[in-house]
Amino acid sequence: MVIKFEKWQGLGNDFVILKDDILTSDLAIKMCDRNFGIGADGIFCPTESSIADIGWKFFNSDGTIAQMCGNGIRCFAKFVKENNIVSTNKFTVDTLAGIITPEILENGNVLVDMGKAILEPSLIPICTENALDFEIQGYKATAVSMGNPHCVIYTDEDSEMLAKTKGASIETDPLFPQKTNVEFVNIISQNRIKMNVWERGCGITLACGTGACASVVAGVKRGLINNVCDVVLPGGVLNIEYKTDGSVIMSGPAKKVFEGEFIV
Repeated sequence: MVIKFEKWQGLGNDFVILKDDILTSDLAIKMCDRNFGIGADGIFCPTESSIADIGWKFFNSDGTIAQMCGNGIRCFAKFVKENNIVSTNKFTVDTLAGIITPEILENGNVLVDMGKAILEPSLIPICTENALDFEIQGYKATAVSMGNPHCVIYTDEDSEMLAKTKGASIETDPLFPQKTNVEFVNIISQNRIKMNVWERGCGITLACGTGACASVVAGVKRGLINNVCDVVLPGGVLNIEYKTDGSVIMSGPAKKVFEGEFIV
């Protein structure tokens, strides 16, 4: 069987995209493998939707289903537009995290209304009464859901080293019954932060869009940063706005890397 695909990246967070709805967990693992497959942090394809302009199916590289992916949704938006699957630059996408609205801008970047941040512990989910201020493995943290769970840790320590040494254990901490993405954040200024991430189901990645959103929400809620903030990731910079109505706006690049055929 020959499967046509495209490879895309958003700030180095890389994805395989298929035109046809044939994705399974096993196929995701095979195609995302960096030694025996194409190599990617995740894989997705467009699907039909009765409640939005289009839907998508998304798997992490380990074959688990992902509710949402901020860098992925930007790549998805440009993919479906360039392949004439949608006809407008702004449209709605049916995801497991709800309806998401991306808009392709004139400069080629993609602006995405990521919906409202979730801070209710039972909906994140996290097994604590106060998601905004709790301790996990010796670190003060804030839990936020952007349709997927995040544990945000603001720290003066080296965020890159913490992601490598603490990310895996916090991802699987019993406080998070569905596991969690983990963000380690250094403050550069009130309008600029540095973030390193350990992604649930992926491990270390160069960028995480929902993680950048969650980090800004957590920082604003704790009075550490302004509500419009640049998030510096290993793969580049995202601009995040946490609006007064609780919604989060993300903007950043998405680029096609190559296309090819995968033989199963």
